[in-house]
Amino acid sequence: MPGGERRRRTPDRSRFRPAEWRLVERLTTPRRVQHWLRGLPYNHEREGPTLRTFRGVVRHQEAHCLEAVLAAATILEQHGDPPIVLDLASKDGLDHVLFLYRRGGRWGSIARSRDAGLHGRKPAFRTVRDLVYSYVDPYVDGSGRILGYGVYDLDELTRADWRLGDHHVWSVERALIAAPHVRLRTSDRRYRRALRRYRVFRARRPDAPATFYAGRERWL
Repeated sequence: MPGGERRRRTPDRSRFRPAEWRLVERLTTPRRVQHWLRGLPYNHEREGPTLRTFRGVVRHQEAHCLEAVLAAATILEQHGDPPIVLDLASKDGLDHVLFLYRRGGRWGSIARSRDAGLHGRKPAFRTVRDLVYSYVDPYVDGSGRILGYGVYDLDELTRADWRLGDHHVWSVERALIAAPHVRLRTSDRRYRRALRRYRVFRARRPDAPATFYAGRERWL
């Protein structure tokens, strides 16, 4: 598991701007961070691709999935969590990235997504693999299917300032794409069943969030 301290570059309070530090002081738990991220508009990148740091997210008040991870990592690092990310590799090339945390020996996640079932999870999973399996069915949306996953330390992925930098940090995305992933085996039968159910639901309710999945009591 990544997370060694040799290359940790945690900023102290003096590097944060007042509005940034107020967030850090207020968002002391994964649940609070998830609630804050859910309250931000999703960054649809209408003016072109972005990969903003925590500072950029606070400035623009919106985030897509990887930007949300960088923001969550920056905040919770100040409360003792290492900046660990979980990358879910999909067959359509549209990976989903989550912040990974641990409480009481169990794994949970924080995430921002356009899909209701791909947000965070409570720390209820014995292994990271078990946590990943909780995303298998909600990931199926007509083109997506989880093929594998990887767990990485952000400070080991890149030397860019993904916390408080003022520029886009594309090196994080490039590193995640290039990093090795563990293959996740799921049955074709399960995939076809999830796809059929999703298509029926979407035909009936084209604009409604898909929240019909089992295991919702573990959603954060």
